[in-house]
Amino acid sequence: METTEPRPAPGTDRLIHIPGVRNLRDAGGFATADGGSIGLGLLYRSASLHELSPDGAARLAALGLRTVVDLRSAEEAVYWPNQRHGLDFELVSLPTLPPFDPAAAAMTEAAAPTGNPDTAADTPAGEGDGMEDMYSFMADTAGPPIVACIRRLIAPGALPALVHCAVGKDRTGVTIAVILSALGVDTADIAADYALSNTGLGLLDGPVYYLDEHGTERRSRPVRGALLALFLDRVLGRHRTTAGFLQHHGLSTAELDRLRDQLVRARP
Repeated sequence: METTEPRPAPGTDRLIHIPGVRNLRDAGGFATADGGSIGLGLLYRSASLHELSPDGAARLAALGLRTVVDLRSAEEAVYWPNQRHGLDFELVSLPTLPPFDPAAAAMTEAAAPTGNPDTAADTPAGEGDGMEDMYSFMADTAGPPIVACIRRLIAPGALPALVHCAVGKDRTGVTIAVILSALGVDTADIAADYALSNTGLGLLDGPVYYLDEHGTERRSRPVRGALLALFLDRVLGRHRTTAGFLQHHGLSTAELDRLRDQLVRARP
């Protein structure tokens, strides 16, 4: 995959504005190589639901969510628990990253004790901020949780589903990218969807600051096309295709076919 910046995300009107849910959008609507398209209203992506308000929950109910897959660490989920306000969905915890390991954390500051790749060292974007190491690390380690996520999505009655991490840009970004790629969505469309997180999170003008679960000030940085390219290049360099990557980590051909049956629709 080329390392150029992605083209502008198609239509910021894809963002769904619900109080207390940042960076929410439908992951559908993209054409697939077999002449179909990813169905709308089946798979959503966002930041966590820990700020969801009662009014927001009333609006979120219109999506009819049956499953919410949380890619955050257990520590994050305890500190910032998802809110329901009466919504009836199955909440599934599938951390993208392994449990905090001091040796792994020493590899990069992006793997700080939060286990949250949305954070990075206080350096200019792209200059030793640790995110390249984190995306390489996710290419090495995220296969099993992505397969587990797909298995939840293809379970009977699981859709519509929402996949989220802390702010819905890095862990969610690579998970959705692999799913879309395995279903035949063009790389340019995947990169454009990935880039839309900068609009969804107000990161177009640079990083934003927040306090993590330890009370430490962190910076949430804009996504960069080169990061997703790095992740996909590492995956494709080893497995040739994202479908091969998923199969290497245990997803069967039948399961991939079921994912396609569940999410891909024929275009008129």
